Formats: sequence, C-alpha cells, structure tokens
Amino acid sequence: VNPRVSRSSALASKATGYPIARAAAKIAIGLRLDEIANAVTGKTCAAFEPALDYCVVKIPRWPFDKFPEADRRLGTQMKSTGEVMAIERSFEAAFSKALRSIEQAVPDPAELHEPVLVDVANDRRAFAVLEALRGGADPAVLARRSGIGEWFVRRLATLVAREERLRWDQLDLQKDATTAAAAVAAAKRAGVGDGRIAALAGVPVERVRALREQFGITPVYKCVDTCAAEFEARTPYYYSTYESEDEGAAAGGAEGAVVVVGSGPIRIGQGIEFDYCSVEAAESLRAAGVASVMVNSNPETVSTDFDCSTRLYFEPLDEEAVMAVVDEERARGAVVQFGGQTAINLAEPLHHRGCAILGSSVDTIDMAEDRRAFESLMRTLEVPQPPGSATTDPAEALQIAERIGFPVLVRPSYVLGGRAMEIVHSREGMQRYLDAAMAALPLASGGKRGTVLVDRYLFGTEVDVDAIADGDTVVIPGLIEHVERAGVHSGDSMAAYPAPQLTREVVDRIVADTVRIARALNVRGLCNIQFVVYRGLPHVIEVNPRASRTVPFLSKVTGVPMVELATRVLRGETLASAGWETGLVASRPLVAVKAPVFSTVKLSDVDTALGPEMKSTGEVMGIDTDLGAALEKAFVAALGAIPKDGGALCSIADSDKAEALPILAQLSALGFTIYATAGTAGALEAAGISAVPVAKIGRSRPDVIDVIEDGRVSLVVNTVSNFDTDELEWTSQGHTLRAAGRTVKDGYRIRLAAEQRRIPCCTSLDTAAALVDAMTRLRSGFALRVAQVREYREGRVPAPHDH
Repeated sequence: VNPRVSRSSALASKATGYPIARAAAKIAIGLRLDEIANAVTGKTCAAFEPALDYCVVKIPRWPFDKFPEADRRLGTQMKSTGEVMAIERSFEAAFSKALRSIEQAVPDPAELHEPVLVDVANDRRAFAVLEALRGGADPAVLARRSGIGEWFVRRLATLVAREERLRWDQLDLQKDATTAAAAVAAAKRAGVGDGRIAALAGVPVERVRALREQFGITPVYKCVDTCAAEFEARTPYYYSTYESEDEGAAAGGAEGAVVVVGSGPIRIGQGIEFDYCSVEAAESLRAAGVASVMVNSNPETVSTDFDCSTRLYFEPLDEEAVMAVVDEERARGAVVQFGGQTAINLAEPLHHRGCAILGSSVDTIDMAEDRRAFESLMRTLEVPQPPGSATTDPAEALQIAERIGFPVLVRPSYVLGGRAMEIVHSREGMQRYLDAAMAALPLASGGKRGTVLVDRYLFGTEVDVDAIADGDTVVIPGLIEHVERAGVHSGDSMAAYPAPQLTREVVDRIVADTVRIARALNVRGLCNIQFVVYRGLPHVIEVNPRASRTVPFLSKVTGVPMVELATRVLRGETLASAGWETGLVASRPLVAVKAPVFSTVKLSDVDTALGPEMKSTGEVMGIDTDLGAALEKAFVAALGAIPKDGGALCSIADSDKAEALPILAQLSALGFTIYATAGTAGALEAAGISAVPVAKIGRSRPDVIDVIEDGRVSLVVNTVSNFDTDELEWTSQGHTLRAAGRTVKDGYRIRLAAEQRRIPCCTSLDTAAALVDAMTRLRSGFALRVAQVREYREGRVPAPHDH
C-alpha cells in the first residue's frame, strides 16, 4: 500500500476522465468528496465511481530497440521508459490501437517462433502469442504456457481471425468489393489500421482507403465522460471507433481550429521535453482565441489532460488517425514542429493528403534532412561543415572515408534495433563496419539498400543553438555549450548556459551562421542547429527545423517564451510586431547547467559508456550565479549526492592519460585513495601521484571488480579506448559490444559493476573534471544559493545558505 499517487494514477485518470490528483489536492486542503465538483460533467460531485462504456488498454514502451544487448526478460524490475494508452469499444480494438500507438516495428515473424518467447515474460511475448495463434495454436494451451489469462488469449484469437479474412487469397478488393468491404469493416471495428489491412491483403494502402470511402466505413468519435452518457459531458475528450453515432460532430468542430500533433510514448531520444512544447503551443493558441486540438497517445503527459487544449483526441500518432481528426475538426492545418521526430515524420504524408502544415513547410523539412541538398545550401552560404558524404555503395563509402581522412563518424540510415553510430579510426575498421552495417540495412524502395552517412569526425566543442524565425527576423535566446566534447550524443552531454568558454569571435560567427541558415531554409517557428567548434571555427553538424530537447531548458533560464513566439509565427504574426529583433538575446545574470540522468541500472548487460548513441532517459538543471555552483547543484540533482571521500577507481585509456593526470592529482589532493590499473598506476607514479595498483579481471586478487564490490570506492573514472569496429559484433537487431579484447571486456565490466551499485562512473574526462571541480568546491565550504528562477534571471539573488 502506497499512501501517494503512483504511475497508474495518471493512467486511471486518463482512462476514466476522473481527475484523481485534482480531487486529492482539494481533499488535502480540507474539502470532502461531496464538496468537490466533477469538472467533466459540471453537474455531479467527486463522490462517485466512474462508469465506463468503453475499454482501455495500456502497453509499455521498452528501450530494447536502443539496447539490443540488454536482457529482454521482464520481472519485478521495471524496464520500460514510457507507455501508450488506447480507448475503444472492445478489448480487441483497444489492443490493436495500442499496438499502432507504440511506434515500434513489429518483429519479423521468423523471430517469433522461438518457444521461449511465449513461455518467458519479455517485450515480444504479445507478438509471439499472436503469431502462435496465426499458426493454429490452441488458446487454452497458450494461456497455460504464457501465464496470460485465457480470456485475453481468446480475444487475441478473435483479432487474428478477423485479420485472416483479409488475406489476398480470400479477399479481392476489385472483383468482390462488397465482401471485401465487409471484411474491412470487421477489421476496422477491431482497431486494425489501414496499413496493416493493406499488408494483409497485398494491396496499396490507397486502395483500402478508397474502399472505405466508397462504402462509408469511416470513424466516429465518442466522448470520455466518466458516467457512461448518463449526464451530458462538458469536457471535449474523444476517441475514435467504427460505429454510427458521432458525439464529436455533435460537439462541433470550429472552422480555423489547429491540430497539435503530440510526441507519443516517452522513449530514449524523445521524452517529456516535446510534451512541454506541445502543451505550451496548445495554451498559446487558446490564449489567441484559436481552438487547439491535441492528438496524443501517452497517458503520462500533461498534453493529455482534458483541460489542456480546446479538444483532446486520444489516438495513435499515425497518418490515418491524425488525418481523420483533421477531417473531423475541419481544421485549418496541423502543427508538427512541437512533437519531436514522431510529429515531423507525419509532415509529408499529411501534406500529401491535403492538410496544411503550419510553420516550416515540408520543403524546409526536406531541405534540412536531404543530405546532398543541405550540403549544397551550406556551400552556397559558405557555412563550414565537417567534410563527408552519403552513399548506398560500400566501396564508395570507403573511398569517402579515405578522401576526408580518419577518424570518421559513420551512420547507417536505418538499422534494425537502433541507430548504429560509430567513430571509426582506420581503413580496416571502416571495412569491417561496412561489411556488417550494409548487411544489416533493410531494403529501401526499388530494392536498394539504405544510405550510409560518412563524416569527418571533428574532436571539438559542441554548441546547441535554438532559434525562432519568421522568414526574416531570427531570435536566438542563447547558446548552450556542451561540457563533453564532440563524440558524446547531445542528449547525454552536460551543457551550460551561457556558453562559458566561447570567444566573442566564435559567438558572433555562430549567431551570423544561424541567422543565414534560418533565413535560407525559410524556417517558420522553432529551429535547432548543432555546431562543433574545431580549431576556432564553428562547423554545422545538423539542422532540425523543429523544437529540440533543449527548448524547455533554454526557455526557463532565459525567460524567452520560445514556444509562444513560435506559435505566433505559425498564426501569421511577425516577431518584429511582437517587439523582437534579429540576433542573440542578452545573457541573463546566471549560469545554468543541464545534466543527463540515466536508467541503465534497470537494464542488465547495458554498457554505460557514452558515445554517439543516446542513452539517457531524462535530465536535471542546476542554476546559480557561477558555473561551479550550478555544476554542483546539477550533480547533486542527477546523482543524489556528490562523493566526499573514499576511494576512486581509475582506469584510463592510453590516449587519455596525459589529460587525466591533473584531474586524478586533484582527486588525490582531496584525500581520495586512488585505485588504478597497471598502466594508469604507472603514469600516476611517474607524475608523483600515489596510487594503489589493482589487477585487471582474472589476473590476481583484488582486481578492479573486487574494489567496487567491497565498497572501497565511491567514484569510478574509466575512459573508453578508441577501439575499432572489430570489437563490435553485429546481430540482426543492431550492434552489440562484445568482449573481443581484454581492455573492452574489463572496461565494460567495471562500468557495469559501478552502475549496479549506483557508484558515479565518468567515462568522459570532461565530465570527470567538472565533477572533481564540484567536489573541490564542496570541500572548500562554499555555500549554496537558494532562489527562484525569476530572481536569478532578474539579478535579485539573496545571500547564499550554508551547506
């Protein structure tokens, strides 16, 4: 029993329409249930249990597509990063809609015949049960084997039966349209999407859509009202189904409404930051008198609160569902730039269906994402880029790498199980990478393999820039400088505002390039540009004409209402008319640090080493008047506490030893006992720094794992060697780090042991240096300031408090 809200409280609220937290807050200040009005009906009080005339299904979103090497078994340890919810009139329909919402590729049927997938709880078991049912398995037997209730298995068998009616050998959409329409109607009642119907029938999805229109098989919308229609609901909260009565139409869509496409389930790489943007956009539209129509499938988010937007549709974020809402609402257009990559991916299909994309156009989005077109534009603007190119030919990829020079950053366009980014340091490593990566790439249209991007890897300082543009005026709220140098994904890097180490010349160049790029791309709304400063010259890494994960951070520390300004631009206003000028907004009298938070302790066998592949699941912010204090607050928030004493296990790659010595000397001066592997201990001894040598794994005792497990260390510093891809073993689900060499094996096990015992582990010397500086500051007795963010922005900070 937990006397608090839990993660199921949000789900229960969204599933029933009953505002649990709102009622609980009013009870906390002394009200009784019969004194609290029900905001949904406006006529009843909170002293009743919701009555439902629909079914709700929740499916978790697991991160195994990012971590194919992780243990996929499910048990008492939570492993999901998010969830989706679907509402429909039957379990089958709600389950089908939830599968559409989860935004993960359905596993290949060949991978689902392994018996263990049914017998052991894992993220693919539902798909394995469906595949077993398609093969004729007995539902009762499957229920016993899987531990899933037989009622649920039989409902899945009903869903499979409806899908089987759509097979090409039983259904001909041209010759027997009436029979086909009946089968399609039954499938739609079961929540099956047009794409799935088309795949089963072996026809283009356009033909399925045309058949539905011909026979009037279109969705209607029902209201979530908490009272099974006993009272008229005042809250416009809807879900689609295939019946006759349309309660959505009864409420009436308003001409000029704008559909805001949300971001779907929380996952690594696309988290709550885009929900912040979606909510701010909806509120800005409402404040301007424009009906904001929210479409999302995530019960954990603020955007799916029934009073966050003018109308809420709990639907999958795919072309079919979003376009149906646009048609239902007779909307003037859709906004896709606030929902992350999920929403941006819908821009082109919605545009082709006749939906106006408000803000940056489809052409702008295509220009930013088309490698060759973007490179050509940068050359025209004379904006430096890391040299590189894209190709579908492995031989050409090798030639590109040799032409631009090693090391190179290589990225396949699509790889099952993850975006396999790697930094490759030699011709041999490049050849091995290409052999594995090209084989793993799925076939694209026309039977060709996907594209591999090859860029020169520039080891410099990364800078994130967010801007708001209206085609002329370009407002830049601030520059964010990464603590870790290039090579660590921007989502995993600590970052500081205002950029503490950039020279005025570099800042001016970044601002000038940002303005020229935004104008040349005709950006309307938000835009994110990532630069790497290499040898004093900023190079553009990529441009995203949408909201980025740094928008909430930058909006809060600068006070610039970034999403509100972007929403004004979407509505046709100019930034100049709102009083804004082109250029960098003056820095606030504060320093803010963003620090990532990782959940890899929940996933056994996942390496915590940072690299080009994002691994963090969230972030924290530290804010103060100087960088040291902001860093200290960020570390405390991310780690729970900063190590104050004890031991530090240090295993440093040869290429990093010289740079690591001052950091380790500072640790030693703080009184930490330095435990070091042989090579690191030798380097420390030569520099006059005392260290306790510890053996590598399997050599002698105590070894590097022993000192962690014995509780001797409170900090681990372990940098990763610049290994080539011969130490990467590829599987059909992506790349998996294997212990091909002693260094990789030891480093992996060190990081894993530290993570399992919740000991801070720095794999980047930049992070280690920042943490040691914070530890030094803490030891020196500096007091922390406690103030409101507004006070920091306005320079009205009270005296610091003692620790």
